[in-house]
Amino acid sequence: MLELAIIGGTGVYDPRILDDIREITQDTAYGKVTLTIGQYHGQEVAFIPRHGSQHSVPPHLINYRANIMGLKMLGVKCILATAAVGSLNLDLKPGMFVLADQFLDFTKNRINTFFDGGEQGVFHCDMTVPYCSELREAVAQAAQECGFALQNGGTYVCTEGPRFETAAEIDMFKQLGGDLVGMTSVPEVCLARELGICYANISIITNYAAGISPTILTHSEVLQRMKESTSKVRKLMLESIKNIKPERNCDCVKIMDQTGVKQ
Repeated sequence: MLELAIIGGTGVYDPRILDDIREITQDTAYGKVTLTIGQYHGQEVAFIPRHGSQHSVPPHLINYRANIMGLKMLGVKCILATAAVGSLNLDLKPGMFVLADQFLDFTKNRINTFFDGGEQGVFHCDMTVPYCSELREAVAQAAQECGFALQNGGTYVCTEGPRFETAAEIDMFKQLGGDLVGMTSVPEVCLARELGICYANISIITNYAAGISPTILTHSEVLQRMKESTSKVRKLMLESIKNIKPERNCDCVKIMDQTGVKQ
């Protein structure tokens, strides 16, 4: 049964980490989504390369609704998502992993809900704890077993992109309590929450953010850092899968009782 999905960010996509892989295209009301399904230790896992297999889709143009709805239609109950981020905190160094537990949304032009009137109606989704605590604990346990440096907890600032942030923006984000800055976690986590899907974000710190970094920021720097961390990221995700319990006792699924969306 397909209940787990991985949404891979920059540099993570590699279907060879799974066995018996096959590619499918799922039709949704929001568009088509192409994904890979394979086996890991006898468990079916779906994999979506967030930016496309050739990294051709910028963060502000990703069809987040199609991705999340496509996974829901296939029966997915848990999502592990990776993201390359910048650090706003000198104690969070490049190469570290951070599991976000909160976010600040500074996106501008993204559709961030399934409930925008019409047939779906209007629903105001609780986002008190947006990232699943049980999934985060499974990943934190895996990091400890692997000997990886990981912080369980941190505030992810999501910006619109595709440009990097100004030094003044980063200074503001720091004062607001931000720890990480990236371009993809919102609305991904919001949409998963609306559908009662457990969601955890594994942030890979690739650099210090603008005004903290001693040099200008480049996309090639991010790609290089991700390339250096790729094997560790993949190992962390796969080891985390072993720690995910089949029963869910978190609050994520309870959202379904309020939305009326069929499970």
